[in-house]
Amino acid sequence: MIDHTHRKWLIGSAIGLAAATAVYVPYSLRAPQGPRGGSAIGLTYGIVGFLFMLFVGMLGLRKKFPVWRVGRAQSWMRGHLWLGLLSFPLILFHGGFHFGGMLTRVLMWLFVFVWISGILGAALQHYMPRFQTTQLPMETIYEQIDRVRGQLAEEAGQLVEETCSALEGEVSRASDRQRAMSASAGTQGGLTVASGLQANQQVSTQLRSFLNDELLPYLERSGYATSLAQDAKAKKMFQQFRVLLPPELHSNLDDLENICEEKRQLDKQGRLHRILHCWLLVHIPLSYALLLLGAVHAVVALKF
Repeated sequence: MIDHTHRKWLIGSAIGLAAATAVYVPYSLRAPQGPRGGSAIGLTYGIVGFLFMLFVGMLGLRKKFPVWRVGRAQSWMRGHLWLGLLSFPLILFHGGFHFGGMLTRVLMWLFVFVWISGILGAALQHYMPRFQTTQLPMETIYEQIDRVRGQLAEEAGQLVEETCSALEGEVSRASDRQRAMSASAGTQGGLTVASGLQANQQVSTQLRSFLNDELLPYLERSGYATSLAQDAKAKKMFQQFRVLLPPELHSNLDDLENICEEKRQLDKQGRLHRILHCWLLVHIPLSYALLLLGAVHAVVALKF
């Protein structure tokens, strides 16, 4: 995350860019044939820019071998970001903003894609933690999402069964709280309050169908497309059941609604993780391809 700890890197990068620009402008204006990569100044830009690129690329090795005590991991991350940003204008100064032959054109366009993808990745890593904190308060460890989904499905099944048992008057299968309420209610008209309030086979059947056809498939699958995946539609569905159920059972519906909300947040977390993973699958291979082509370009330029 980009915060106050990046201030020194930001200032240093800005000073470096300003100095490089201050040298490049008079150099490009006074050079008889224009700025060239083979000139002393051009080579200096190229060497420094490529060294920055190598440092940026070595972050992968630093992560792969954390036992290497070569600087702090956070310092490597900051250097990866700011030196990566600074390397692009240095390479542009190296070539005088010309892409040159085929190899150089491929190299520069690859650099453009890597640079832009790096900026995108930095933005993702900056805003994603803040988004998760405010929008996903129920987030969990990504590797535990499948297990949590299973727990939510099991809990939902128990809540629906408890509610249906109460509706059907099977007090022995209802929760302790509901049995206590039924026992203390007394009788009215020859029927217990429990049977009078809970004996509704039709609503019970609808609730079980909702569990099997809508709720469990949604909870057990990642990103399952259903009305429960949308907060507004889910509220309408649960509101319909609230009209049918006695007030004593509304707390169970509240719990089911909270379970669906947690599942929606888990799905959002999974999507964010996949976006970041897909970004890495693009950025990392392109970065190493850039370093390889950059090394080939340097050898070819110096040899020929």
